[in-house]
Amino acid sequence: MSASLQQAVDTLAELGSPDDLRADAADGAAPDRQPGVNLHIHLPPNFSAFASVTQAVELAAEQGVRILAASNYYDYRVYADFADAARRHGVLPLFALEIISTDPRLAGDGIRVNDPNNPGRMYICGKGITGFAPELTGRAAELVGIIRRNDAARLAEMTAKLEAHFADAGYVTGLDAEAVIGTIVARHGSPRDAVVLQERHVAQAFQEALWARVPASDRPAALSALLPAGLPAGDADDPVTVQGQLRAQLLKAGKPAFAPETFLETPQAYELICALGGIPCYPTLADGAGEACPFERTPQELIAHLRERRIHAAELIPVRNAPEVLTRYVRAFREAGLIVVAGTEHNTQTLLPLVPTCAGGAPVPEEIAEIFYEGACVVAAHQFCRAHGEPGYVDDAGRLNADYENDQQRIAAFASLGRAIAKRYFQAHPG
Repeated sequence: MSASLQQAVDTLAELGSPDDLRADAADGAAPDRQPGVNLHIHLPPNFSAFASVTQAVELAAEQGVRILAASNYYDYRVYADFADAARRHGVLPLFALEIISTDPRLAGDGIRVNDPNNPGRMYICGKGITGFAPELTGRAAELVGIIRRNDAARLAEMTAKLEAHFADAGYVTGLDAEAVIGTIVARHGSPRDAVVLQERHVAQAFQEALWARVPASDRPAALSALLPAGLPAGDADDPVTVQGQLRAQLLKAGKPAFAPETFLETPQAYELICALGGIPCYPTLADGAGEACPFERTPQELIAHLRERRIHAAELIPVRNAPEVLTRYVRAFREAGLIVVAGTEHNTQTLLPLVPTCAGGAPVPEEIAEIFYEGACVVAAHQFCRAHGEPGYVDDAGRLNADYENDQQRIAAFASLGRAIAKRYFQAHPG
């Protein structure tokens, strides 16, 4: 592991020994005020609302979010910069990841999980990872390699198909996958091999290329020629809307530039999260796409599915959810002994507030915000323990820490330790 990434992993470990922090926890140590928490954002070179890591951390500090987790896809070198910026601004950094996986049985049965459009597709996160490195080894390296090779081949095919579609309409851009990666490197200064190309990157690059070649007065006609269903009136000048329509009308299944996905199966994604030292965590959509997906039809059904898969944590992105729906799912999760956390993703160009809010900007109910804070503290304690080489909330196989009689006792102990860690971190790094 490089020095900078080792420093990132050591960010919490350097606060003291586990015995020291457990003694603080036993004395009730905690931050003077409950900090804002956000356990899911994407940082560039992932597609992100943020121009830079520094911008994300500065905004978090300004908005009172002092426990913040990055949750990037498939490359973690940016976490060194994230940890460094977080120290400077008094933000406690947690490290996470997100994986897109598939469950063939659910796909075969047509069951939608937490993707409203693709049966069997399951997003799964890992919280509190410590096993990232410039060159992963062993099974983690093998699995990340499979993901990245499959993604690269698919996005190269989609980019070529999209360029052919643009050319057929008379708008040659000259873009291929390597050129799209070049736009990301130029925008964010990222190492080229750290870029994991996403559909949103491709749509953005083609929208920007079209804007560079077509005057504003001619763009409605160009978009009419490119988009089978056209564009809503008055939206031809909005880059974000155009990018979304390029994805929806040209890159999705059955569309001109679609290429089929090849994902890890969900058990392999789970294995990768554990190999990187994380807590497997299920991102819950709930009413985020209108009617709940069948896998999530009720909180109780979802809890049973998660238990079956040995997933002991759940996440929500509250901006998708009505407050009453959020409350129903969070209460049920917590009563069932699941860790519960929340985030904002920031995986579009819309620069939302970093403090999670519900749909329509409604505040997260105070009771639920307390549960999200507790969950963040559990993750911090897990990350701290794993950085010290001690057992965390789960082990490398996803087995629960056996030092506790039940889930509620385990959550309480790790949350108490996490609050003591946060207090000591904020004292050491006031920002």
